[in-house]
Amino acid sequence: MTDTARTARAGVPERPTLDGLEETWARHWQEEGTYAFDRSKERSDVYAIDTPPPTVSGELHMGHVFSYTHTDMVARFQRMRGRTVFYPMGWDDNGLPTERRVQNVYGVRCDPSLPYDPHWQPPATPVSEERRKDPTPIDRRNFVALCERLTAADEQVFEALWRRLGLSVDWSLTYTTIGRVARATSQRAFLRNLARGEAYQAEAPTLWDVGFATAVAQAELEDRERPGAYHRLRFTGPGGREVLIDTTRPELLPACVALVCHPDDERYADLVGSAVRSPVFAVEVPVRAHPLADPAKGTGIAMVCTFGDLTDVTWWRELQLDTRVVIGRDGRLLPEPPHGVPAEPYAALAGQSVNGARRTMVELLADAGGLVGEPRAITHPVKFYERGDRPLEIVSTRQWYLRNGGRDAGLREQLLARGGELRWVPEHMKHRYDHWVGGLTGDWLVSRQRFFGVPVPVWYRLDDVGEPDWSHPLTPDEAMLPVDPSSDPAPGFEESQRGLPGGFVGDPDVLDTWATSSLTPQIVGGWETDPDLFSRVFPMDLRPQGQEIIRTWLFSTVVRAHLEHGVLPWRDAVLSGWILDPDRKKMSKSKGNVVTPMALLEQHGSDAVRYWAANGKPGMDLAFDPAQIKVGRRLATKLLNASRFALGLGAADALRAPATAPLDTAMLAELSGVVAAATSAFDSYDHTAALQVTEAFFWRFCDDYIELVKERAYGSGPGAESARAALATALSVQLRLFAPVLPYVAEEVWSWWRYGSVHRATWPTTYEVGRAVEGTADPQLLRLAGDALGQVRRAKSERKLSMKAEVPLAEALGPAALLEQLTLIADDVRAAGRIAKLDLLPDRTPELVIACAF
Repeated sequence: MTDTARTARAGVPERPTLDGLEETWARHWQEEGTYAFDRSKERSDVYAIDTPPPTVSGELHMGHVFSYTHTDMVARFQRMRGRTVFYPMGWDDNGLPTERRVQNVYGVRCDPSLPYDPHWQPPATPVSEERRKDPTPIDRRNFVALCERLTAADEQVFEALWRRLGLSVDWSLTYTTIGRVARATSQRAFLRNLARGEAYQAEAPTLWDVGFATAVAQAELEDRERPGAYHRLRFTGPGGREVLIDTTRPELLPACVALVCHPDDERYADLVGSAVRSPVFAVEVPVRAHPLADPAKGTGIAMVCTFGDLTDVTWWRELQLDTRVVIGRDGRLLPEPPHGVPAEPYAALAGQSVNGARRTMVELLADAGGLVGEPRAITHPVKFYERGDRPLEIVSTRQWYLRNGGRDAGLREQLLARGGELRWVPEHMKHRYDHWVGGLTGDWLVSRQRFFGVPVPVWYRLDDVGEPDWSHPLTPDEAMLPVDPSSDPAPGFEESQRGLPGGFVGDPDVLDTWATSSLTPQIVGGWETDPDLFSRVFPMDLRPQGQEIIRTWLFSTVVRAHLEHGVLPWRDAVLSGWILDPDRKKMSKSKGNVVTPMALLEQHGSDAVRYWAANGKPGMDLAFDPAQIKVGRRLATKLLNASRFALGLGAADALRAPATAPLDTAMLAELSGVVAAATSAFDSYDHTAALQVTEAFFWRFCDDYIELVKERAYGSGPGAESARAALATALSVQLRLFAPVLPYVAEEVWSWWRYGSVHRATWPTTYEVGRAVEGTADPQLLRLAGDALGQVRRAKSERKLSMKAEVPLAEALGPAALLEQLTLIADDVRAAGRIAKLDLLPDRTPELVIACAF
C-alpha cells in the first residue's frame, strides 16, 4: 500500500495526547511509503538533497539534531509543494575516527604484517584502560571486520534516533561510505582522475600525524594554542661574526639547511650569499633572502629546517635548498644522522621523541656555548590534525595527490567561478569558500596510511631486484571494481607473484575519507550504474552542511563534479550555525559540553525538540535552551487541543463551505497573508521566519478568534455555518503550515478528519484561502476584535473576576471610523466578553478604549 491510498479517518479522540505519537506515526509512514521517492517523475518534478552522512564514530548530539531538522523541514516543504523528494541517508563509516573507536572499544591495533587469523575473536566485554594503553596487534582483515561490526551497530542506533526525530528520509536509499557501491564509485572516480592526469603520485614533504601514523591534508589542519619556549641560538658567520636566531624547535638543529632573512633587512644584507656554521654540529649552511622572512619576528633571521613547519617547506622549495630529514614517521629522531651532519653529537638525539630530543639539544647547546640566555616561555599556535592529539610533523613520503587549483591558477579560477554559480544561504558564507580556494598552497593529498577505507586501486610491477615501478601504476578495468590491491592480484598476474621480483605489489594506502565523501551525489545517485536515476537527480538541488566543512566536504565535492562532469554538483548550499552551551560556547565533543538528544526526545517529544531547532536560522548560532523545548511542547499540545475544540464545533463537515461573516473573512484574509509570508520564507530557506509568522497567527487564532466565534459556531443559521467554514479552512491550512516543523502532531490531527497524510497534502496557497472567502475581507477586523476583547479581559482581571463574569455595560470609545468597523463584529465581541450592552461613543478618544461597568 502507498500513502496515495485514501486511508480511513481516525475520528477525534476524547483525550488527545502527544505521548506515543512518534512510535505510531513513524511505523505508519514506513508501512505506507509516505516518503518514498518516485523515480518515474521528470527531473523538473524532483527535488534532490545531498544529505550529509554523519560520521559513525560515537553519539549523535544536539548539533546533529539542529542541522538535520533544518534539512528535513526543507524536504517536507518541497514534498508538499508537489515535488518528489530524493532524500537519502548515508553513514560516513570509514576513516580514522572509526579506527580510533575500534581501538578504544576492543583494545586492539592493526598490524598489516600479521597473517590473517580466522579463529581470532574480539573481547566480549569492554576492555580496561590498561588494555587500551597496550593494545593487542591483529591482522588487517580482522581489524577491518571489527570496524564493520562496530559501525553496523552504531548505524542502527543512529537510524533509530533519526526515525524518532521524524526525518522524512527514504530509508531504501541508505548508503555507507565503505559499502560496495561507495568503494566502486570512489575508485572509478580516482581512476578517471588518474587517466586525465588530475591524480598523481609524488615524493614530497607531508604533514604527518604521529599518533595516527598517516598523512594529513591541508583542509584537515587546525591551530591550537600550546605552551612553548623561544631558544636563542648562536651561529658563527664569516670572520667569527655572531649570528643569533630564535627558535621554538632547537631539536631540529641537525636538520638546518639555511638561514633566511628579508631581502630589505639591512642588518643581514652583507650575509646574504655567504655561509654560517651551526652550533654543536658545526655544519655550514647558506644565508639566503626571502620575502616571507619577518624582520620583526625574533632576531629577524630564521633557521630553515627540513621540516619544521609549512614555511620551511615553502623556503626549501622556492630556494632549492638541501634536504636533511631527522624525524621519522614514528615521531622519533632517526637512528642515523642526515648527510653532512656529524654522527657523534647526533648520537645523543637518535631514537628520542621530539620532546626528549628538545631537552637533550638544549643541554648540548648550553655545554657548547651555543645557547644565549635562558629559554623564554611563550604560547603559540601549533598545527594539529583536527582529530589528532599530538602536534603534526612534516616528513618526506610518497603520496597520491589530486589537482585542486592549489598549483594551477587556471583551475583555481574555474573553481572560484563555480563558487559564484552556487546559491549560498546565508550569502556571506561564500567568502569562506573564496578565501579557502584563493589561499590554497598545494594540491589535495588524498592517500592515507590507514586500513579501514577505500583502497587506492593500483598495483606496481616489481623489477628484477624487487623494487616497485612507481611511475607506471597498474590499474584495473572499471568492471572489476571495487578492488583491494592488498588481497586481489594485479591484472595479468597471479597471487603467487605478489611481492616477488618480476611480480607485483599492491598499493598499501587507502583514500582519504573526503575523497569518497566528496562523491556522495554520485554514490547515491547511481552514477554509471543507474543512468536513468542519475539523470533525474543530478545535479542535485540542495547541499545542507556545517560551515566548518566548507573547505573539506563542500569544496571537495565541487572539485570532483567539476573535473568529472563539468558542472556544480548542486544548485543551493545551506550552511548551519553552531549549537552553543548556556555559556555561549560552541558545543563539541572535545570540550565535553555536548548534549545527547534521545532523553530530550523521550521527555518532551520530537516535535518539541524540532521546534527548538527551527528557531535557529541557517548560518546563525543557537543556544541550547531546554526552556525553548518546553515552549515547543506547549505549542504542540495547544495544536492538539485547539483542533479538537474546533472540530467539536462541527468544522470537519464545513470544509470548502464559504465564510461570509466579517470576522470570519477577516481571519481568513490575515491567514492568507501568513501563507504568503511562510511560503516565501521557506522558498528562501528561512524556516525560522516561516515558523514565527505561523506561530504568531496560531496563538491569535486560539486566544482571540476561537473565543470570539465559539458562541456563534455553537448555534445555527448562516452565521454559525460561516464560523464553522472559517474554522475548517483555518485548521486545514495551519496544520499544513506547521507540518514541516511539527510533523507528528500535524499528522495526528490531520488523521482525525482528513484522508491520507498531511505530508502528502498540497502546500496551502493564497488562492485556496481566498476561495473560502465570500464577499469582502478586511484583515484588520480580527486585530480590532482582539484588541477590544483584550481590554475586557484586562478589566475583569484587574477586578479579579472570572473571565466568564457578565459585563452589564461596556462603552466603546474611539474614532468614528474605527467604531464603524467595530459594529461589523460587535456581536462577536459582546458574546466573547459576556457583555450585556455595548454602547458606541465616537470621537471621544484617539484610540479604541473599552470601558466596562460592573
